[in-house]
Amino acid sequence: MIPSTAPSAEVMASHLLAAVARAAEEGRRTNLELLAEEVGLRRAEARRTLSALDRQGLIDVVRMRPTLLGFAVGRGLEARGLPSLRREAETLRRVA
Repeated sequence: MIPSTAPSAEVMASHLLAAVARAAEEGRRTNLELLAEEVGLRRAEARRTLSALDRQGLIDVVRMRPTLLGFAVGRGLEARGLPSLRREAETLRRVA
């Protein structure tokens, strides 16, 4: 069996939440296509992850803005440093 090259859900969520918080801080409007491109994900991956963040109360997907909690978490994640989205995939490919 070939290992999946998709990044983990947690890593995708971290990157998307940080991107939405950054856009809000800069006063930019964003949407699914812009976020997927900025973060480097497929639209389907971004949509699924944003929906999960919405269910958790971190993002309002209708307005594509972070909640207050989501903003704080997103900025904190970015300040701490985000893991590479594709590092996991590269490691799996080398092992396979």
